[in-house]
Amino acid sequence: MRVVIREVGPRDGLQPEAPVPVETRVALIEALVAAGVREIEAVAFVSPRAVPAMAGAASVLDGLAGRAGRRYWALVPNLRGAELALAAGADALTVTVSASEGYSQRNVRMSVEESILSAGRIAVLGGGRVPIDVVVSCAFGSLYEGDLAPATVALICRRLLDGGATSLTLADTTGMATPPRIDAVLAETGVGVGLHLHETRGTGLVNAYAGLQAGVTRFDTSIGGLGGSPFAAGAAGNLATEDLVYLLDDLGLDTGIDLGRLLEASRLVAEAVGHSVPSRVAAAGPRLTLATEPRAGGGVVER
Repeated sequence: MRVVIREVGPRDGLQPEAPVPVETRVALIEALVAAGVREIEAVAFVSPRAVPAMAGAASVLDGLAGRAGRRYWALVPNLRGAELALAAGADALTVTVSASEGYSQRNVRMSVEESILSAGRIAVLGGGRVPIDVVVSCAFGSLYEGDLAPATVALICRRLLDGGATSLTLADTTGMATPPRIDAVLAETGVGVGLHLHETRGTGLVNAYAGLQAGVTRFDTSIGGLGGSPFAAGAAGNLATEDLVYLLDDLGLDTGIDLGRLLEASRLVAEAVGHSVPSRVAAAGPRLTLATEPRAGGGVVER
């Protein structure tokens, strides 16, 4: 089975950080491509006053050499953002619609209903020329309403597909998901969705495994495990790309991504943001066999 990973670090990962220069963002994306990543959420076309770290989105896309065999996604919050993204040459668009009314109002200052209608207008603008993936945030629970009925999430998904979305991704924005909740929502939506998981409560990787067991084959991850929503109190970063690839490699599942090269990109992003990253594989390194040698007195020294 092949698993498709969409790397969201250059957008979702860097968005809450201090602004990183355009050339460094381009270098990070190119390092991810060199590792074998083929789906990358590279930029967001949002107000630079509201999100300074995403300023220069058009320049980032312009600085990326070649598109063969890869696809660069742009997050757009509204129709104007979509127009700018398409004019700048984005290959595909991501749009966020929340399943939580409270989160929607804080995140995009629209109701859930208004967001669904806005996503439909963006799909019309795309006109079938580019993929439109709608990310349904708070799909596994909201800090504002608590648990959300899986049937409610599924209804929102059906409306988005009817409105022209070409695919859907379910996001654990608040980190409230656990494997049973993953199973319950997928039982209503079907497994033809992506999963966008967070490590707020340390369940990102186990939730990914639950999704795999259910039949999901698309995942959003962030290099280094960076990211997290400012509107979800206590939110940690996204599931780290290198952590998921490490697991998938050991499961014998194909991603087309080289873990060693991916860890090079992880070191690059740590340098860019000026601090260590949350990824456990970045900290511990890939799986190694410890060499041993005799210790004086008959013991061994591990190294």
